[in-house]
Amino acid sequence: MNVKEEQMYSDKSHPKGLYVLFVTEMWERFSYYGMRALFVLFMTKALLFDKALGSEIYGSYTGLVYLTPLLGGYMADRYWGNRKSIIIGGILMAIGQLFMFLAGTYYQEVNIAAPLMFTGLGFLIIGNGFFKPNISTMVGQLYPAGDKRVDSAFTIFYMGINLGAFIAPLLCGYLGDTGNAADFRWGFLAACLGMCVSLILFITLKNKYIVTPEGEQIGEKPNSAREVKTNTEAAPVNYTAMGIWVVVFGALLYLFRFQAEMDWIGSFIFALTIAAPGYIITDPTLTKVERQRIWVIYIAAFFVIFFWAAFEQAGASLTYFAEEQTNRELFGETIPTSYFQSINAVAIVIFAPLFVWLWGWLGKKNMEPASPFKQALGLFLLAMGYLVIAFGVKGIDPSTKLSMVWLVSLYTIHTFGELCLSPIGLSMVNKLAPVKLASLLMGVWFLSTAAANKFAGTLSALYPEEVKMEKRYSAKADASVMAAFNSNTLDTNVWKADPKGTYALNTATVKTVKAADTKTDSVVALTLNNGAMAEGEKHTCDSTCMSSGKCPMHSTVKSNISVFHLKVIKSNNKYFDRALLLNDTTLVTHDSVDVVTNVDGVKKASKEERLQTWNLKPEKPTFFVKIETLYDFFMLFVFMAGAASVVLFFLSGRLLKMMNGVR
Repeated sequence: MNVKEEQMYSDKSHPKGLYVLFVTEMWERFSYYGMRALFVLFMTKALLFDKALGSEIYGSYTGLVYLTPLLGGYMADRYWGNRKSIIIGGILMAIGQLFMFLAGTYYQEVNIAAPLMFTGLGFLIIGNGFFKPNISTMVGQLYPAGDKRVDSAFTIFYMGINLGAFIAPLLCGYLGDTGNAADFRWGFLAACLGMCVSLILFITLKNKYIVTPEGEQIGEKPNSAREVKTNTEAAPVNYTAMGIWVVVFGALLYLFRFQAEMDWIGSFIFALTIAAPGYIITDPTLTKVERQRIWVIYIAAFFVIFFWAAFEQAGASLTYFAEEQTNRELFGETIPTSYFQSINAVAIVIFAPLFVWLWGWLGKKNMEPASPFKQALGLFLLAMGYLVIAFGVKGIDPSTKLSMVWLVSLYTIHTFGELCLSPIGLSMVNKLAPVKLASLLMGVWFLSTAAANKFAGTLSALYPEEVKMEKRYSAKADASVMAAFNSNTLDTNVWKADPKGTYALNTATVKTVKAADTKTDSVVALTLNNGAMAEGEKHTCDSTCMSSGKCPMHSTVKSNISVFHLKVIKSNNKYFDRALLLNDTTLVTHDSVDVVTNVDGVKKASKEERLQTWNLKPEKPTFFVKIETLYDFFMLFVFMAGAASVVLFFLSGRLLKMMNGVR
């Protein structure tokens, strides 16, 4: 190959540095998504947090993960440069995953495990802030200005992100989501090792391959040093403007915390989401064109909030849906809930090359849509994904499990939307941002994602429940309730109950006992016993049985709990074996789980008895309207994403003019 042919080849292909960044980001995302796939399950199954608390912690964590890139971007722009920031961030994240492993090791001692977990989350949050915006910024620096390969480069880079996100839930889920709470730690340890691999690859390959087309090292110096100035003086900091926006931030923090009654983390994120962009846009050194282009970034970032708030239900409410409402049986095996986190990622790996080809083909014909139009399309596809699953759940009761096809369809359609919006957004920020603010504005882009993730946690708390677990605790903690369970002797009726043949709630023995609580005259205890009836004796409860709690097979029983409620509880807790009805709204269930302890290197298995208190009539959540059913819940996202899509579509023409020639 002569020099001319080599030059032609290099012009058409992507630089090798792109693939170094590809594998670096792939293993870092393996670490992040491996932990995320287990996070909510770890909190609810190992630490025994309830759904509301788990959703709140999840939303705060993912929100802060995307908030700290603002700090990391600033440090890279002003002081450290991209490379140093990435290495420091990677080390902090590896430490964070190690603390998650320790939390999983001591999960039985919540007083020890919870502080370890929150410490690990802190390291992950800060480390991600230094890592995330800087590696994305370096992708664009591999190419000369105006290179048309940048969009496809970011899409290829995005494939690396999602290749890691595909492998992570499968491997970490296989190791950690086994049904034994003690195994979550092995999933977290795998995530820690993935982060270490990412660091090693980046440190050993960066000097050789991560270079500009002219051969200069990328990311060694602060980004502000790359800007060509007419003098050698650094742009002075405008302390007056900074002071004004600090005051604005304080006022917003007060309003969100004490007037809107948000928690401190949410108040901080939303206040900063407004104040930080405000400070940047008022920089007096910006030209008119630069300011217009930054406004385009801000407007697009605002609409991205609605996209990610709906999309990130995958880690919270859609995980609950997969765990409780999805039939996960395949070829006689039960698919772990964490595996569903891989659907989006594998779909991106499959379909991203198609989108690379599509944008390239349209670009050659000068028909490629501008970035705002692509993002409007992404929001529309997101709404369509929720519309599909809304039809799937319409009219069914919460004790009926849906085929996996519905959830797979939702994730696949959402993938198409993500491919239109997310990699294009990263490319747009890279093309529109002034050089001196490249990483900082990438941080602002992720700041919108921080607000979206916190908002996602708020929306996830709206997940409607027919019955709600209020408390889970050791059976030893309530001797009076256990005495009521153990003293039941008066069998009155036995019946076969398996509505729609969906769950293994085969038989129930109804026993009337004296209440342990003197304030209650009587209680009804129900014990699930397989094989208590002769073969062939079966009663299928109809809608009357399910709604009234009375069955013609045992009409003398005066119980206020229906078979429907029992089936919902059973679908939420497969270990549930006995229940004690205290009053119209409160049911206490009993279960036992296998616990493996390690004493002096010897594993010892034992049974741990637990009690759960259930609210049989939980108040339905409200978000402008009452959310009575899962259909209402999913339609909320249809309207939210659909409305954002329409508005952005009509704004796209104006945004295109403000981009001043950049597409």
